[in-house]
Amino acid sequence: MDPKDLRFTKSHEWIAPDGTVGISDHAQHEITDVVFVELPKTGRAVKAEEACAVVESVKAAFDIYAPVAGTIVATNEEGAKNPGLLNKSPYGEGWLYKIQMTTPADRES
Repeated sequence: MDPKDLRFTKSHEWIAPDGTVGISDHAQHEITDVVFVELPKTGRAVKAEEACAVVESVKAAFDIYAPVAGTIVATNEEGAKNPGLLNKSPYGEGWLYKIQMTTPADRES
């Protein structure tokens, strides 16, 4: 995905127009070597800014927050199996989950 098409949160999550969510390149550099990813369950309803995933590195564990309210409709199982994808391709293969936005306009704020 092209970062110019993404919206970023203050806590460095990004959301694409289709509801795909990941972490910024800056965040993956700060986290360093990702060794484990805990993804939310599909079907889970989340509120904006609610912790819904965890990324662990050799340094520490970091909560990942929902950028908007909605329902988790897909998760990146390949990213969970191969956590290094978050470092290698934060805007591509390293995406985390997809959210069906309750109010799509929330992505723009």
